[in-house]
Amino acid sequence: MADIPAEAQHLLDGKNFAHVATLMEDGSPQVSPVWIDSEDGLVVFNTNDDRLKPKNLRRDPRVAISIANAENPYESLLIRGAAVEITDEGADEHIDALAKRYMGVDEYPLRQPGETRLKVKVRPERVQHMAP
Repeated sequence: MADIPAEAQHLLDGKNFAHVATLMEDGSPQVSPVWIDSEDGLVVFNTNDDRLKPKNLRRDPRVAISIANAENPYESLLIRGAAVEITDEGADEHIDALAKRYMGVDEYPLRQPGETRLKVKVRPERVQHMAP
C-alpha cells in the first residue's frame, strides 16, 4: 500500500472533484467524476449501485483516480490502486457528509427513490503528487 503524502491530503479533504477510471468487460476504460474522501489511509468515494463503477469494480478491482486542485489546477494527485471494499454499510451517511462538504446541505438532494448508495474504499498502490 502506498501512502498519500501529508502535503497532498488537502486534495482529498477539500471540495475537489476526482475522476475515477474503471475497466469495462472488454478492457476499455470508463471514467466518472466523483466527490472524493479518505478514511484510514484509503481513498473513498460514493456511488449508486446501478452505475457502471461498482459493476466494473466487482469484476476487476483495479482503479485509477485523478484529483486536480480546484483552486490551483496545476496541483494534482494521481492514484492507482484496487477497490478493497464496496459496501452499502454507512453509505447513506457518507453521501450526506459529502453533500454537506461539497454543497453545504445536510442531506444529499439528488438521491433517487429506491436507490442503493455504495461506499467504495480504494487501497492506493501508486501515488503521485504533482505541485508547482
